[in-house]
Order: sequence, then structure tokens, then C-alpha cells
Amino acid sequence: MNQGKNGVWASWNENLIHKYKSLYKVTSEEELQEVIGNSEKIRVFGSKQSSADIASGVETLIDIKSYNKILAYNDLEHTITVQSGIILGDLIEAIEAKGWCIPCLPDINTVTIGGALATGTHGTSGKLLSEYMIKCNLILADGSVKKITAIDELIDAVRVSLGVLGVLSEITFQCEPIYTLHVKEGPENDTIWLPKIEDRLKKHDFLRILWLPHTDKGYVITGDKIDPNTEIKEDLGPDFLKHRRTASKVLYKYTHIFPWFTAIANKLLYRGFFNSTKEHKGSLYQATVTKSRGSTLELAEWTIGLDMFPKVFEELKTEINKWSNKSFIHIPMDIRFVYKDTSWLSYAYKKDIVTMGCVSRNAATADTYEAFKSIEKIFLKHGGKPHWAKRFTAKDTELSKVYDKWEDFKILRKKLDPTNKFLNPYLTELFNEKTNN
Repeated sequence: MNQGKNGVWASWNENLIHKYKSLYKVTSEEELQEVIGNSEKIRVFGSKQSSADIASGVETLIDIKSYNKILAYNDLEHTITVQSGIILGDLIEAIEAKGWCIPCLPDINTVTIGGALATGTHGTSGKLLSEYMIKCNLILADGSVKKITAIDELIDAVRVSLGVLGVLSEITFQCEPIYTLHVKEGPENDTIWLPKIEDRLKKHDFLRILWLPHTDKGYVITGDKIDPNTEIKEDLGPDFLKHRRTASKVLYKYTHIFPWFTAIANKLLYRGFFNSTKEHKGSLYQATVTKSRGSTLELAEWTIGLDMFPKVFEELKTEINKWSNKSFIHIPMDIRFVYKDTSWLSYAYKKDIVTMGCVSRNAATADTYEAFKSIEKIFLKHGGKPHWAKRFTAKDTELSKVYDKWEDFKILRKKLDPTNKFLNPYLTELFNEKTNN
């Protein structure tokens, strides 16, 4: 176990900065127990890619990335057990080498698995990533290990827990046989793709829509399971498509000064980078997961019931298309679909949902990005929920109205962590807890 002292912690886009007194890098569960048990306040971090101020802000930190071993496979049951600091990309590559998959993957592969689970990370056309966790070890505030299985009532609270019930240690995932997707992509007018959502969810195994604000267009991505030997005519579009992020960086460079230029930039980006069709095949991981962000940015994401989404979408579109509104939104807005579950702090608790991401390509000026305020206001109005790892301002009062199990979770949190060891200032305010003297 390595220990560093008196340093500065900064998030990947440097929007969140905190000082710390002690930083530990652990490699075993025993070391994890020792540090947690002997600390007064502690938070755990991995890739530092969260836009929420959730991972730091206390005197003692654990860098979980060196706690990253694959511990066991069960070939008969298709399960894998890993340490919680493993990077998602490494986990998926190990699973695919066995001929397995996790059938719902997020957009990026650079996050640690413990952080991804704790904050409700998800993909599309499936359940939250945490729903595939069937067993885990949770290090409690006193340093003891609590073993939790899929039949324990506690697992519905632990699957998405923001790291405030304890620290995820060893994690077992239920995998499925790998499959191949035939993916088709292309633009459609809003009047076409919006009414087709529910039919497409029934027809296709994979659905994702990149909405292009200020253009009246969406970029629709569908995927269908096929025999891996099926031949398709692959078309990845023109070579210049790989330069979209560079073009976006140039076009959005001064939009924090001239927000209205965003509408023009979006139209140019649509014509250059979202106006062609593509067709390809591969595993879910190969075909749909971005392997890196490419550049720093700032993110917000909100979720709403599938039945409510068309109404919320039209209201948001109407609002941001008013020239009196300063919410000129960078493209794309990522629209994904998650099926209902029973996890207490899941966005999909007992109902199918739609998620809508909002991105600012200028991370340093995110505080003045009006789009974050507009999307939060509209989604909260209709009972929407924020993504735990992304930017939002809602706190206990608002969250208690949209999460059925919010108060139950708070009671459990206090029971498992009576001294608030796992709360930083941000989480203390989020849960409306009194600060310990």
C-alpha cells in the first residue's frame, strides 16, 4: 500500500479541485479495510470523470485504480469476479475473451467499475450496468466486510449507492453469451424519429438517438442481433468523419462569448458529420462503445419515463428554440433507453425510462452554460431524475419528490454510517445531513 500526503486532487476537466492530507493506493481488500476503518472521513476515486462533486473533498482519499485484479471466472454460470478498481474496458475485454458479454454498456470504457456502479452508469436498450452485479463485498464504515448476494434485500440499495453505504470491494457480474450486432446509422427529421421510438424499441435490440439541437434532426442508431458469419456491406462513411471532435472544438471555441453562434455551428456540424449513413457489425462493445472521450467536456443528463418523453422533448425543443432563451445547446444530445429495475436510487426504479444527455464542449465555462439550467428545470418539472455522476443542482428537497425510496435510503445510510464517514461536503448537502463537529 502506497501513501501520499498533502496534495491537490483535480477532476479530469479540472472543474473540481480539492486539497487532501492523505492519499492511499491499495491493492488488496485487507488494505482497503485498514484505510477505511482507521479514517475519520474518506472518499474513493477512480478515473475522476464525474461532473458531480462526489469523489473527493475530504482529508483522506483512496485511489482505487490499482485495486484492479480479475479474481475468478465461473465458466458454468458465466460469471466473473473482479476488484472494484478495474477499468471497464479491461473488464469487457476479459469477458469477451471468454465469449461472454454484459448486454448493456455505457458510452465510454475508461471508468472504474466501482464508480460506474455507484453512480448508476448505463448504456441503452438494456438495464443499468449495476443490474448485472449479482454479488459483492461492501467495506463498511468500521472496516468490516459485508457480503451481499442477489437474494439479499440490501442489494437493491447497494447497486446504486453513491458510495455512501460503504465501499464496493469484490464484485461478481452475471454475463451472457456474446452476440453480434448489425448496426445502421443515419439522420432523420424530428417528426419522423420521435413517434417511432416505442416501435423501434420492440423491433431492434439496440436503439440510440443523437439529437441535434437547432437543426430539427436526430441521428438514429439501430442494432439487430445477427449470426456473426453474416456478411454485410460495411460503410463507415467518409474518412473526414473522424475529425468531428476537432471541428466541434473549433466551432464551439467562442460560443461561451457568443452563445447564438452555437445554432450556426450545429447546422454546420450536422451537414458535415451527421448527414451520411453508416453500416457495420460487431459485438456490443466493438460496435457501440466510444474508446475515449478525445477531449474534456462537461456533462449533464436527465431521465424521464418513456411515456412522458415525447411531451418533455417537445417542451425542451420549444424552449431552446426561442431566441429569447440563451440555451444554445452543443450537439449531440444523447438519447438512450433503460428498462425498469428495482434498485432504490436507479433512474429506472419500476419504470422504463428515456435518458437525455446535455454536453458543453467548453468545460471551463460550464458554470455559465444556460443549457444545463434549462434541461434541469424542464425535466424536474415533469418528475425527471438527474444522472448521479453528472452536473445538476437539485438536492434533498427535489430528490425526495422523484425517488420513491429516497427516505428509506437515507435511513439505511445513517444506520450503516452513523458518523457520516463517507459524506463529503457535496453529499452532506445532497442528503441534507448535519455536519459533524
